[in-house]
This record gives sequence, C-alpha cells and structure tokens, in this order.
Amino acid sequence: MSTPGGLGERIEAALEERLEEAVESVCMNLLVQLRRAHGRPAPVAGNTRDKQEYARLVSEWLLHLRGALLDGLPPAEVQKVSQAEEARGRQEVPRLLAGQVALARTLPDYWQRFETLGRAFTQARVTIPPRRARWWPFR
Repeated sequence: MSTPGGLGERIEAALEERLEEAVESVCMNLLVQLRRAHGRPAPVAGNTRDKQEYARLVSEWLLHLRGALLDGLPPAEVQKVSQAEEARGRQEVPRLLAGQVALARTLPDYWQRFETLGRAFTQARVTIPPRRARWWPFR
C-alpha cells in the first residue's frame, strides 16, 4: 500500500513530466516556425547553436507564461507559486517549471490557458522580423 506522501510525489512528478513535454512541444514548434518564417534551415539534433536557441525559447516561454498566469491571482496564490519556485533552487528552468506545476494545481483552466497562451506567443514571435546584425563602418 502506498503512503499519501508517496502518491502525492508521484502525481507531482507526473504533472511535471507532462509540463516538460508541453513546454517542449510549444518551443520546438516555435523554433521550427521561426526557422521557416526567416528562411533558415530546420534545427538539427546535437547542434550546439540550435540547442542554445531552443533553451532561450524555453526560458522566454516559461517567463511569459508565468507572468500571464500570475496576473490577477490573489497574493496568497502568487506566494505559493513563488515558494514552489524557491524550493527548486537557483536554475531558472527547473524553478519556472516548479512554479508551473503549482499553477497547474491551482488553476482549474490551466491547460486551456497554456494552449491559448502558447498559440498567441508563437504567433507573436513568428511575426516579428528577425534581428539583423548592423554594420556601421563610419559613425
């Protein structure tokens, strides 16, 4: 027979795994769409630059998601999210994922909002023109 703490930990781990997969889906989709929209080659597994670009997108998406979902929450709920993040340590992505687990447990419409915000985030990013290096030889 399992203990309530053990079951709670398994549920938490399963929720975090589902979140990781959902974040990966949003960010990989975004990376591919950005590449296509800007006429760049598709990402390649094992490519260091592609991994760095993907990691940046994950951080940006999680920060955006956090801000959007915390907006309007009562202070007590915001504090629960912050505590979950702080308990995870210093690394940004694991902290933000822990906060998302707390939000998923708090918000009854979390997954619908995740999907809606993910589509909007992707659309907004894809429609922004790519940054170009500027060269000003004489200034």
